Amino acid sequence: MKRWLKWIVIAVVVALLALGVLRALSARKATKEALESQQAAQKAQPTIALTATDSVQAKTMELSQGLAISGSLKAASSAYVKARVAGELQGLTVREGDFVKVGQVIAHVDPTESRARARQAQQQAESARAQVDIAKRSFDNNRSLVEQGFISKTALDSSIATLSSAEANYRAAQAGAEVATKALEDTVLRAPISGQIAQRLAQTGERVAIDARIVEIVDLSRLELEASLSAADSLTVKVGQSAELTIEGAAKPVAAKVVRVNPTAVAGSRAVLAYLALESNSGLRQGLFAQGTLATGNARVLALPLNAVRTDKPQPYVQLLTNGQVSHTTVTLGARGAADGYTMVEVAGILENAEVLSGTVGPVREGTLVKRQGAK
Repeated sequence: MKRWLKWIVIAVVVALLALGVLRALSARKATKEALESQQAAQKAQPTIALTATDSVQAKTMELSQGLAISGSLKAASSAYVKARVAGELQGLTVREGDFVKVGQVIAHVDPTESRARARQAQQQAESARAQVDIAKRSFDNNRSLVEQGFISKTALDSSIATLSSAEANYRAAQAGAEVATKALEDTVLRAPISGQIAQRLAQTGERVAIDARIVEIVDLSRLELEASLSAADSLTVKVGQSAELTIEGAAKPVAAKVVRVNPTAVAGSRAVLAYLALESNSGLRQGLFAQGTLATGNARVLALPLNAVRTDKPQPYVQLLTNGQVSHTTVTLGARGAADGYTMVEVAGILENAEVLSGTVGPVREGTLVKRQGAK
């Protein structure tokens, strides 16, 4: 019986030793696997190489604040040549792009009818003039007879009335002749301003009505931008403020200055129109689209380039470089303005001289390691 117990004790001891060895081996394997996983994670962690231009620093600077404006260019002076009398259009030879001078004959409206009416009115005036002469002679004769006592004063009064009526008819006929002469002159269509033909709205041989548009003339020597402003923004805009505009097709920005601000808001939209005169209009055309920034003041703030602030999350953020890694930091945006030729924006939520990835780098995952090019 005792021998049997001895073998049981030995078996238990062996089992315990085997269990301890298994546990030690299992712990060693788990430690090895954890170490390998950590090494693999470290190897898998992304790293990007940056150049000196791939990051910017937040700096306190003087920003030129402004409003974003846009609109189409318009000639400060333009006019339509309209028909003042009805008739057949003749002699219209100018076309779009042609230059004309003020007073230049553009076309004619067939003057046959107007010329006949002018002659008719002139002959009526001559007839009325003859009636005045007859009434004048009758008045002179009757006055002599009254003075000699051959007729009564009543006959003289009648002659006076007849003479007055004839003179009134003559004046009316003269006015009619002047109207007919003016209508004859209106058959000649002249340019009211110097400029270029922008639109040709009628053709030779076409019968036009009174006030029908024939051509549009624009003077491109002075161009303006008509900018629509919100009611709040319009309160900061004053005559004399300057702006820099980018115009489609133009190689260089063009300077402009506010020359007028409409005192009345547009019905419905409640927008206010501001007019900016371009300081240079070489090669520009009416109707070109322009956009830019109108300078309204200056402010000293902590700022970053606008393209360094990312907006692909619910809140704007910057990709901050901290301890060789990229971290995403939410920022609050403020005033915008220009500095050193860049569009800058006021930021809150980071410190002075904080280093941020520029907008040219694109989105980078948070935690990405950073390596400077040229560094070991």
